[in-house]
Amino acid sequence: MKQRDKKEMDASVQGTLIRELIARFTSDHLIGKKIKNGELRKKLVEPSWNVPAGFTMTEIEMETFTMEWLQTKQNHSDQVLLQLHGGGYVGTMRNAYRNFAVAYSELGGGMPILTIDYRVAPENPYPAALEDAVNAYEWLLQQGYAGEQIFVAGDSAGGGLALALTMYLRDHGTQLPRGIIAMSPWTDLTASGESYQANYEKDPLFGKTRDSLIYNRDYVGLEDPRNPYISPAFGDFDGFPPMLIQVGSYEMLLSDAESVAKKAKGQGVKVRIHVYEGMFHVFQMAMQLMPESIQAWKEVRKFLSLLIS
Repeated sequence: MKQRDKKEMDASVQGTLIRELIARFTSDHLIGKKIKNGELRKKLVEPSWNVPAGFTMTEIEMETFTMEWLQTKQNHSDQVLLQLHGGGYVGTMRNAYRNFAVAYSELGGGMPILTIDYRVAPENPYPAALEDAVNAYEWLLQQGYAGEQIFVAGDSAGGGLALALTMYLRDHGTQLPRGIIAMSPWTDLTASGESYQANYEKDPLFGKTRDSLIYNRDYVGLEDPRNPYISPAFGDFDGFPPMLIQVGSYEMLLSDAESVAKKAKGQGVKVRIHVYEGMFHVFQMAMQLMPESIQAWKEVRKFLSLLIS
């Protein structure tokens, strides 16, 4: 038995149950296909999101997209976090990311959170999402925040977009953020990493089909998928701020996270990468339902507190 295979058996009971539940749900031929290729996400109608007690949320209309500004009613933080949601560059804003915003604020000592509903493909391929992320970051600078006061966080495509945004800012002489949080980041849109094959049968969300969202090329359009602003894994990370990267060992995107961490560390960047054994794509959405997601959010708190202090 390989060492990693042995470790993967160490997932918590709750984590294993949730992973198997996802796998069973996505194994349905009709429903599973719509989940894996993103079709169901696009058609999903959610109930209105209720702003938690102690918070206010303001919608901000930009020229090409909308932003949501979440802050505590007793806000005293001089830090801020820009959240870039996931969804394979084809999915729009969801309530799960509003819940993420609340978590980031609470774990960051009450810092305000700016979450953007950036343009998505196929109607708006690259560079639409990156342009919107840059405009949101520049909006924060215009509000008086310095780069060292801004954190950037994202999951899945949003994690890759966070890295692409930072590359763009560096390449164009703009102040860089204080730190980056990337959960299951999608950084290689060529799908060339070893885990795309090794975890093909195990990934409960994207595995066992070539119709998966991670093979979708709507965002790439006619561009080269190896463009670092599309696939940050092919870029360089010289000068990057500290990064926290979290990923599950069952993910087909495992190589996306590991390759970025290895390259960034080799270029002198402070990187904390945590591979959660037996976990699936963006398992942090389980919030307080299983030990692994609880630990992941505790790790976020520690990362933020170390850089804020």
